[in-house]
Amino acid sequence: MTTRRRLVTAGELLDMPDDGWRYELVRGELRRMPPAGFEDGRLASEAGSSLGNYVKEHNLGVVCASETGFLIGTEPDHVRAPDAAFVRRERVEAIGAVSGYWPGAPDLVIEVISPNDRYTEVEEKVEDWLKAGTAIVIIINPRNRTATIRRPSQAPAILSGQDIIDGGEVVPGWQIAVAEIFAGLM
Repeated sequence: MTTRRRLVTAGELLDMPDDGWRYELVRGELRRMPPAGFEDGRLASEAGSSLGNYVKEHNLGVVCASETGFLIGTEPDHVRAPDAAFVRRERVEAIGAVSGYWPGAPDLVIEVISPNDRYTEVEEKVEDWLKAGTAIVIIINPRNRTATIRRPSQAPAILSGQDIIDGGEVVPGWQIAVAEIFAGLM
C-alpha cells in the first residue's frame, strides 16, 4: 500500500503560524529551510540594497527582500522565495495591491548559496525561476566569491573580482562589481 502526502496550498502556507523556520512550497510540498546565516544575509542585503536604491531612484519598480513569496505555479501550488527580487513598475501597476504572494515570477532574482544549500537544490530553484518567466537570476556563491548570471536560453556567465553584474534590459543602468558584494567578507 502506498501513502500519498497531502499537498499544501499557497493559502495554507500563508496562514501558517511563525515557527522560526522559512518555508517554500514546491509543487504542493512544503520545504523547510533554516533562517539565513549572518554572512548570507549580509551578501543578499549588499546586492539587494544596491539594486533597491537604483530602482527607487529611477522609479523602475519594486525590490522585495528575502522571504517574499512568489506564486509561480498552481495545481499544485508552487511558491518560491528568493533572497531579493525585482518586479517592473508596469507589472506592479497592472496588478495593483497584493495581500498574499505575488502572482507570478519576479523579473530579476538574487539567490545567495548558503552553507547548507546543495548545488542541485539551488539549480532546481534557478530552473523554477527561469521556467516561470524570470529574465535574470543572479546566484551569489560565497564559497568561491563568484556570481553566476542565468538567463533563459543562454549559457551561464560566471563573474568574479572586478567583473560587473548589470541589470541588462530588465534594470537598465544598474551595475555592481562582484568584489563590491564580497567587500568585508571574512
